[in-house]
Amino acid sequence: MFKSLIASIFCFVATLVHAQQGNVKLEAYEQKLPISSLHFLMVPIPAGQFKMGTAAVNTKLANDEGPQKEITLDAFWMSSTEVTRDVFDVFLKDENTSQNSDVDAITRPSPQYVDLTWGMGKEGGYPANSMSQYAALMFCKWLYKQTGVFYRLPTEAEWEYASRAGTTTTYYYGTDPNMLSKYAWFQKNSANKYQKVAQKLPNAWGLYDMLGNLMEWTMDHYQPNRYESIETKNPMVPPTQGVYPKVLRGGSFMSDASICRNAKRIKSDPIWNRRDPQIPKSKWWLTEAKDVGIRLVRPLQQPTPEQAQQFYTTYLIK
Repeated sequence: MFKSLIASIFCFVATLVHAQQGNVKLEAYEQKLPISSLHFLMVPIPAGQFKMGTAAVNTKLANDEGPQKEITLDAFWMSSTEVTRDVFDVFLKDENTSQNSDVDAITRPSPQYVDLTWGMGKEGGYPANSMSQYAALMFCKWLYKQTGVFYRLPTEAEWEYASRAGTTTTYYYGTDPNMLSKYAWFQKNSANKYQKVAQKLPNAWGLYDMLGNLMEWTMDHYQPNRYESIETKNPMVPPTQGVYPKVLRGGSFMSDASICRNAKRIKSDPIWNRRDPQIPKSKWWLTEAKDVGIRLVRPLQQPTPEQAQQFYTTYLIK
């Protein structure tokens, strides 16, 4: 019963994707924000299969990256870059929403208690950072209200599939860590700060900064042995385990090349909020997560308004 609900919420239908494409064109588009002059690019990710995780023959296999499984995914769109602070700030400043309310249908974050950009950059194409998964999903809910288009975070499988872009190698360009500087901002070349999006080379599907710059939230709750029982069609862990830990992907400007891999799984940690001076601690901001950001997904098959509301109700865990 619960699995059926999750499948409905995520709009995973039994019909073939090519049949769905008869109604919806799978092509890149610019999403405009109605209450601003800003927009962001969504690029198509084709339906297909891939091997998720790291092969057992790889001596660098992390315990939680196997056993490798073949996964089938429906088509979707993904934002070409991490969500920028310019775009996220429209959400933060929307006076038609209340701040930090438990009753308002659309709520925007409470003001940051310190400058969580830490002087690394804000307007002009820098990625939004330091938000909790709750804040990231509330942004998606707000965006749905603004545009009428359903957005969410990627599942762990969608993220890895999109990052690989048809490759089977450690990085989406190959296996040589010495080439990573061409594609990613990481420990070696970032000067210990995040950088403007889309300054490095994209992967084959037109996605920038999938590796490095900021770690990116996924929808999934972290389970170290997840791949032992993972579903092979559009997999996702149901949101029944609480706020921590959730899975992030991609590594960041603080990570070395061994972390900025397609298959690397990173779990969130309550310690990321240890410097929050508020009591209780903020459900919106993470003081120790200056290298955490978000990237958006739009499913090919859009949910009904009722399904969308059920999704946000189910997955907005404080």
